[in-house]
Amino acid sequence: MTAPTAPTAPTAATVPAGTPAAPTAPAGRPGRDRYLDLLRTIALLRVVIYHIFGWAWLTILFPSMGVMFALAGSLMARSLGRPAPGVIRGRIRRLLPPMWVFALVVVPMMFALSWQPVKSEGAWWFIKLAWYVFPVGAPPFPWSSGDQAGLLEDTWAVQAAGPLWYIRAYLWFVLASPLLLRAFRRLPWATLLAPLGLTAVIGTGLVTIPGETGNALSDFAVFGSCWILGFAHHDGLFKDVPRYLTVSVASIVMGFGLWWASGHLTADGWDLNDIPLAQATWSLGFCVILLQYAPSWQELPGRLARFDRLVTLANNRAVTIYLWHNLLILATIPLLDLLWEIPYVDAHLGSAVEAGYTLLMTLLIWPLIALMIVAVGWVEDVAAKRRPRLWPDGRR
Repeated sequence: MTAPTAPTAPTAATVPAGTPAAPTAPAGRPGRDRYLDLLRTIALLRVVIYHIFGWAWLTILFPSMGVMFALAGSLMARSLGRPAPGVIRGRIRRLLPPMWVFALVVVPMMFALSWQPVKSEGAWWFIKLAWYVFPVGAPPFPWSSGDQAGLLEDTWAVQAAGPLWYIRAYLWFVLASPLLLRAFRRLPWATLLAPLGLTAVIGTGLVTIPGETGNALSDFAVFGSCWILGFAHHDGLFKDVPRYLTVSVASIVMGFGLWWASGHLTADGWDLNDIPLAQATWSLGFCVILLQYAPSWQELPGRLARFDRLVTLANNRAVTIYLWHNLLILATIPLLDLLWEIPYVDAHLGSAVEAGYTLLMTLLIWPLIALMIVAVGWVEDVAAKRRPRLWPDGRR
């Protein structure tokens, strides 16, 4: 789960908060909580920056995936005031069409770049393609594809498919939410802390579950407490606990996470994505503090109001941004390499371009994301049964 100059394997990402921004709510019903929308925007921004620079400390500064799961859990609890089957169908309907569009582009690219899985796995492999249709499992992809000297490095498929772990985990949580919410309302503290116990068992190597099943269970356990914390936020559990006590306990849990990480550092140092128990405890404590102090904003206040359109756009296109950002970061590399075709740059600015390469990637990725929003983002509207929009930033 690291990301050097060019992004690497999956991380924790991003995405779908589960619900693109809804139309204005009728009178008498709560509308969008702009504080939660702001947190989701920051989380998406942090994911993109992390995948460009690979800075391990970003996973401590702002644990995006824990935040995203907590926000999605809160929205899921809110939606489950309606009959559960309809809510689950709605969440799945909003998630899958953007995933299908992504698969329709990426999977043919894999085959075009010499992927031949049938030779190694046989006809059984075709069944695995079903995970691109309904991703409760791990969609297959080649670990090496194409040519190292080609436009895309040979690990491009691994990096492009990186965000799909989040789609799988999100889908698991959506399907399990009716039971989890019922358990939480009967035994709130036991339900909230149970995923931490599971992480301590399977996320530390005490019990090893091989293959993608183990990876899926580990993801479910690591971020399960954050998802259930969203239930607590929706149900107003924080109002029944003194703030000083909540913050004190959360700080202790976060301190434990850092202590655990200090003794289990990997080659990527303090990257919590590689240390499950540290990720689980740090993310939970961090989200507790964010939600304990959560205001209820119908509009962004003060100077934050200048970012209103950006926040609206990010929330309306959260799935699109998350699914495509890794592949778009990879696309910046051949585009920037064209600079060396300009004689003046090659002769006088080559060293400067090389020194500032990741900064140039950061500048270029946002126009590419904007182009992708225009190109395929409208699929999120179709999936939500709304009128398709090219640039849904709230502007009338």
